[in-house]
Amino acid sequence: MEISIGTMVLVPAIAVAAPLLVRAIGKWVAIPLVVFEIVLGLLLGPAVLGWIVPDDFMTLLADFGLAMLFFLAGNEIDFRAIRGRPLSRAAIGWIISLAAGIGLATLLAADLPAAAFIGIALTSTALGTIMPVLRDSGDLGTPFGIAVIALGAVGEFGPLLAISIFLSGRSPLLATVVLLSFAVIAGIAIWLAAKGVGKRMHRVITATLHTSGQFAVRLVIFVLLALVALSIVLDLDMLLGAFTAGVLYRLLISGAPKRDIEVVETKLEAVGYGFLVPVFFINTGVAFDLESLFADARTTVLLPVFLVLLLVVRGLPSLLAAPAGSSRRDLVATALFGATGLPIIVAVTAIGVDNGDLPSGTAAALVGAGMLSVLLFPLIALAIRKGRSDAATRTAEDDPFVPVEG
Repeated sequence: MEISIGTMVLVPAIAVAAPLLVRAIGKWVAIPLVVFEIVLGLLLGPAVLGWIVPDDFMTLLADFGLAMLFFLAGNEIDFRAIRGRPLSRAAIGWIISLAAGIGLATLLAADLPAAAFIGIALTSTALGTIMPVLRDSGDLGTPFGIAVIALGAVGEFGPLLAISIFLSGRSPLLATVVLLSFAVIAGIAIWLAAKGVGKRMHRVITATLHTSGQFAVRLVIFVLLALVALSIVLDLDMLLGAFTAGVLYRLLISGAPKRDIEVVETKLEAVGYGFLVPVFFINTGVAFDLESLFADARTTVLLPVFLVLLLVVRGLPSLLAAPAGSSRRDLVATALFGATGLPIIVAVTAIGVDNGDLPSGTAAALVGAGMLSVLLFPLIALAIRKGRSDAATRTAEDDPFVPVEG
């Protein structure tokens, strides 16, 4: 396996520079961290300066980073908080998105397989990307935040199911049978974890929390790789296993002392967001096919078209999950967060290009639209939400008897 020395140094350098840029520019505008990671990867990659040359080692780390991103997303979902109306409405909205996505994609794609790839890509919501934004803005535990998390959970799990059924190369019936086999195995593991099987491990976690044993972190790596391996053996998308591993681990560790859980989560975030996940986003920029995007004017036009379609296909149905009585500002913000997608788009387009069903230019336009959605939609959504809060604050200052909305 060849490893470029430049890549070995410059990729960590980008990972270090990105948070510093966020902190510096954050005084004027709150740009998500992943935007800097992708843009810097694009600038230093083959498309512009050529200082970073993709190699097998970086690709492997990027794949593991993507798996870790989905693991962390599955681990952070509190299904007790989103169950009921938020989850059911989000699921109905996603089904509408899938039908609309494939239907509209048939107008743009050369054939039905390409339309399937485009349509599924347009139904995604980047939960792992928007959760840090919600956490930083203080919206994570609000009704608005819960609705967005439900959208993200369905917007990541739904496309993974669709990939496994429709894009696996098998007949839909056989793919469904294989998927059900995975669901049964994973379901049994989740059921056992929910019944408290993992409680016996809590003492080991506590005893090794600050030693070289680090049982909790090693357990995470085992659960993650075991379910990813199961997905690969069954010829399913590995991200389905990674996402399920996150859900399973959350159940395994539930019931452990709160302080221990917080320490473990800090360690996981350090491994994920501090090392592996940035490599995925940097590699997304490095591997971005800028030449194919601008090689044909018709392909270039697809980028803004796909950005608009993300709003139409994914954003509008996301309104179903908005909390009852939401203001217009909250509705718009919900649609914008729901239409924010990138990791699934990268995964789907990579499969499409590898299979020869999706032109590289179309794939680049889809990934480019995903990049712009990550850059623009959360910023606009937060600005709209902030405008709502500012308006409420001004009203309260003018009339102290008018309550300020939270």
